[in-house]
Amino acid sequence: METHGVRLTPEQAHAALADTARIRASAEALSATPWPNWFFVTLTLYIAALPITYGGVMADSDWLLPRLAWIAILLTSTAVYVALFAVAARAWRNKTGVALRFDVLPKRAIVPLTVGLPVLLVGAALAFRVTGWPVWLIAASLIGAAVSVGFHLAFVGLHRKTP
Repeated sequence: METHGVRLTPEQAHAALADTARIRASAEALSATPWPNWFFVTLTLYIAALPITYGGVMADSDWLLPRLAWIAILLTSTAVYVALFAVAARAWRNKTGVALRFDVLPKRAIVPLTVGLPVLLVGAALAFRVTGWPVWLIAASLIGAAVSVGFHLAFVGLHRKTP
């Protein structure tokens, strides 16, 4: 193998390839590092509030607040979340030099999350609409918050394993 006109021995070439692989794995793990703590808390609170907000929007009649108030809360909280997401992503990119990426995360965890969490959050609101029992909303809120905390802790563990 030749690099910049310098001929490498087989051992040097293998060492260089190992370094490249380690750097790539480190960059991927860094890209998947957990959100800043303030955004992790924001995300967890947002996920916990969604089932209750959806329940208010989808209730047969006004529940605790008028339906328009629930819609306003849903739209406002989503807009604030999206803005804070952009701030967190930019801050992370400035701090680490890499963008937050979802494609480097384990598919066995991301696929169930991207399918299961929306089903949980919206399904609880539908169950509430059918039964009128707010326990569905509270349970979905608690489960959603627990999932957020669990994923955050898993990403912290992934980051700590970085070579």
